[in-house]
Amino acid sequence: MRKTPRKTKKYRAAGGIVLNDRAEVLLLEREVPRDDTPSHEIRLPKGHIEAGETPEQAALREVGEESGYWDLQIVADLGEDEIRFTFRGRPIQRQEHYYLMRLGRAPRGAPRPSSPDAEEALFQPLWAPDLDTAAAWLSFESEKEFIRRAQQWLATHSNPWQVD
Repeated sequence: MRKTPRKTKKYRAAGGIVLNDRAEVLLLEREVPRDDTPSHEIRLPKGHIEAGETPEQAALREVGEESGYWDLQIVADLGEDEIRFTFRGRPIQRQEHYYLMRLGRAPRGAPRPSSPDAEEALFQPLWAPDLDTAAAWLSFESEKEFIRRAQQWLATHSNPWQVD
């Protein structure tokens, strides 16, 4: 018997490349099961864009929810890309939009995962010393592309913290 292909799940996501005042990069680290095998992931903070929400609003919310860092300012729009992958046998098509963000001075607050047992509740903040190291540590090539875009943007702006 031939299996019917599963319908592609499509959604939009937004996130941030967050730099603190020492130019360290906020990453998220976790251990999650993938195909019944523990998997170590290092990611950029991002998540679903909710109905009625702009990509900017979603990016700020998702960074706060996943990391506990809420004092954020968007400095630049790094654009978007379409990512395709399979998760638990289902094809996924995700439109990802990232922003370069500056972390303010407020202390880290509490993360707010969608539920206590959600995968994003497993995230722990991990600070990379710079963008090159962040790119080397990231688990997914699609996220490394946005690090490159942040590097390009920073290289072309004499005052990188001036909001466009």
